[in-house]
Amino acid sequence: MITLSSDFGSPYPAAMKGVVCQRTDARLVDIAHDFPRQDVRTAAFWLREVLPYFPPAVHLVVVDPGVGTDRDAIVVRAGGHALVGPDNGVLLPAARVLAGSTAAGVSGTAQGGALEVFRVREGSREASQTADPGSDWPPSPGSSTFHGRDVFAPVAARVHTLGVDAFPADRGFEPLETWESLRFPSASVEGDSATGEVLVVDGFGNVITNVPGAHVRGRFGSAMQVNGEAVPVREAYATVDPGVGIVTVGSHGNVELAVNRGRGDDHFDLEPGSTVRLAW
Repeated sequence: MITLSSDFGSPYPAAMKGVVCQRTDARLVDIAHDFPRQDVRTAAFWLREVLPYFPPAVHLVVVDPGVGTDRDAIVVRAGGHALVGPDNGVLLPAARVLAGSTAAGVSGTAQGGALEVFRVREGSREASQTADPGSDWPPSPGSSTFHGRDVFAPVAARVHTLGVDAFPADRGFEPLETWESLRFPSASVEGDSATGEVLVVDGFGNVITNVPGAHVRGRFGSAMQVNGEAVPVREAYATVDPGVGIVTVGSHGNVELAVNRGRGDDHFDLEPGSTVRLAW
């Protein structure tokens, strides 16, 4: 299986799929292609939440505001999975979970595999003009604006063909000792109060914070202050009337600010990066 994720919308993902299909008969599964454009942190958050539910696979991820620059193309091997994408941090939060580690580097292990990072050696652009599109290796960036098609898709197919455990034994890959490491900020929790940050807002308008759900779990049915506003704490959206805001714990395990049949971001006037202060 090869999964695909990007901020491309349509039709660019189809070109990546075409490149993969020329090289392998892997099953292709779309994660999402509507991540906010060039928003590495939001994509990294959702990949961390979604990819651990997959069996071992190759995950092709292209959210790449640095396309065409000297940033590396990398492959991260973690717990039986391989993640392919740009070296801008987007792969690392999910990779740490897949490797069973919250630490950077190669300390984590899961399913018998450590977290390892490899740089992809790219071919020349001149070579891409004459190569057989089904066989050229290492990949050549024929375009400076679409490495998803020209670099990352061929790499994902190559890793799938070689096998996740075997792909480093290839002239196209070399181990890396340092790479871009994206980490989400931690909330400050002291007694009955917490100060955190909005990590993402989902498509329903639910505001997902970095405050651990333990701060409110077990106290459903009460109320708390959210940036000075008294808000009911509830376990489910529909336990309040439509249009009423609540504090709850989302499926991701963090405190979430939501509105029954409405948008929490509008109700609480919050967006990614906003500060959230909670107090009992």
